[in-house]
Amino acid sequence: MSTQSPASPEFITLARLLRPQGRRGELLADLLTDFPEQLSNPAGLFLVAANAAAPPPAATRTVIEDHWMPTGKNAGRVVIKLAGCDSINDAERLANMQLMVPIAERRALDPDTFYVSDLIGSTLFDGETLVGEVIDVEFAMSPDGRTRLAEAAPLLVVQLAGATDDDDPELVPFVNAQLISVDIAAHRIVMQLPAGLIGNITELDAPGEEEESETA
Repeated sequence: MSTQSPASPEFITLARLLRPQGRRGELLADLLTDFPEQLSNPAGLFLVAANAAAPPPAATRTVIEDHWMPTGKNAGRVVIKLAGCDSINDAERLANMQLMVPIAERRALDPDTFYVSDLIGSTLFDGETLVGEVIDVEFAMSPDGRTRLAEAAPLLVVQLAGATDDDDPELVPFVNAQLISVDIAAHRIVMQLPAGLIGNITELDAPGEEEESETA
């Protein structure tokens, strides 16, 4: 699964620039995609202010001349060299900005692999039973919070159907062994969840049974 985060219906953030990392304009960045090769998009990327949902209409593209994965304390991040950014001062002016790509230019994925932005907002079903809405996807990280643990299954953060704003969402492991289907166009995910994983699904989806249990 790609760890790309949703930025807007039309753009995806690939990296978030942090600070200068070298004398020639290199920048250290948090990598927000499983596919670093997307940083070499031939059409270039949009350099956008931090927290902006999308590039403004007048925004121009920037080109990444080079990028590489550092080791040591910065392992799990990426060093980026942008065209026209040739000094420490240049790099300092770009700190905290983000690099974005139009969704239409995203890398095609292998079967059974999905972008996070395509899963968020989907309705999750346990077979025919409604579970709720996927509001986020979480990943297990290393103790320093910089590297994703590839062996750990992603977790769908699900707001249960019938839950109130005060109720905490449930975490559902997104594993192929329990996955029946994903319909991106219909925003529908169907899984076969282990018994007892979400104990309140039946009650939330069947008011009559909930009423009976409360009065027993």
